[in-house]
Amino acid sequence: MHKLTGNFKTVRFIAMVGAMLSVTTGFAIAGEVVTEDQIVRALSPKTPLTRGLSVATPADETVSTAQGKFIDSLRNRPTRSLSAGERDQLAEITEAKPNIDMEITFDYNSATISAEAQPAIQALGKALSNPNFKGSTFVVAGHTDAAGGEAYNQDLSERRADSVKRYLVEKFGLAGADLVTVGYGKSRLKDAAHPLDAANRRVQVVNMVDKTASK
Repeated sequence: MHKLTGNFKTVRFIAMVGAMLSVTTGFAIAGEVVTEDQIVRALSPKTPLTRGLSVATPADETVSTAQGKFIDSLRNRPTRSLSAGERDQLAEITEAKPNIDMEITFDYNSATISAEAQPAIQALGKALSNPNFKGSTFVVAGHTDAAGGEAYNQDLSERRADSVKRYLVEKFGLAGADLVTVGYGKSRLKDAAHPLDAANRRVQVVNMVDKTASK
């Protein structure tokens, strides 16, 4: 009986470690800085299991073209110039795209990236500079928790998205036109059951690629 109990504890421990180390799209390991490699994998399009069997229909091509034109219309736009309707449309388009939530923190009541966030944003800059992402367009979306009014949080989320874009352009030489910024304020909480939780204060990065990567 003692041996069986020991084996059970070992299996349970292994399962717990596996769960702690798993990283999926849009998820960051709690308490740890997401690495450059993890960001690259999260933002990379998934290769289909069987190649050559997926045929795009005219309807698919029309949707893709329409989405592309919409994204192009947002390039180099001031973040605060996006209307509520445009933000909703962008959120709908990005929902199915490769994405990751970054725990990039800012100074209190500010859009200044904190010193503690340097490892995270450095990893992000290196990941987006990966040659495999050459020509890609990324959406940088700012989110807040539910504390404070809607107007205040909307403005804060926009300024924070701008700060991340400016850092990536100035420090890593990324093209500004390839980084579309948007702020959602507190309208799209990651953990709606806990509206004040820190998980809601995040920067989401989305790869707008509409095709699978070639290997």
